[in-house]
Amino acid sequence: MLKSLARAALDLLLPPQCLACSEEVPADGLLCVSCFVETSFITDPVCGQCGLPLAEPAPLCTSCDWAPPTFRSARAALQYNAAAKRLILPFKYADRPELAIGLARLLLRPGKELLARADLLVPVPLHRSRLAHRGYNQAGLLARALGRISGKKVMIDALVRLRATRPLSELDQTGRELALKGAIGIREGREAHIAGRTILLVDDVLTTGATASACADALYAAGAAAVDVLAIARVAEAEDI
Repeated sequence: MLKSLARAALDLLLPPQCLACSEEVPADGLLCVSCFVETSFITDPVCGQCGLPLAEPAPLCTSCDWAPPTFRSARAALQYNAAAKRLILPFKYADRPELAIGLARLLLRPGKELLARADLLVPVPLHRSRLAHRGYNQAGLLARALGRISGKKVMIDALVRLRATRPLSELDQTGRELALKGAIGIREGREAHIAGRTILLVDDVLTTGATASACADALYAAGAAAVDVLAIARVAEAEDI
């Protein structure tokens, strides 16, 4: 009861705001009508493996048909466009960790099947130099929030960046794969928690899938039974990479 009264008092002083703008909304973690309309939610048909939105139903997209990623399947809530950037970039770069719980709720619909079969949620790691600069790992915050909502176990430090890589946005698919080769590993002592488990890898944006595949490689090497991927947004157009 005291929590409810405190929440009501706080809402009077600081009314809940849209996840993407300053418009008031009925409750925390919601989009206002204008932002909701502008947001491109991913719906079927999608590639059965990487989750890429497709024009026509098909088991796999062309890329996965020719060179499948190492993770089993991936899903995302939104297409990565201007509206998605308004949601994600403040969370990622503008010290807005409180957005994690609202963004995690967006993952429940596209991630329903992946969450149901997951034993453990694991975030994509940041290199320690980038973590020190940013102050937090947005994927870690997202995984924690999703774990609270879904009741799934979370292991924040299962994966580690063994070395820094140049910004992947500067590289094409092949360049990303080369840059990430050997860059991600399992933190010492975590192998026993991963072996035989179905892992759900959590990240903010799925671009080419190179980072997710590098994480999956490390998890499989530690004995994971399967690795799926869940992200807030999925890049569907080359110009958004």
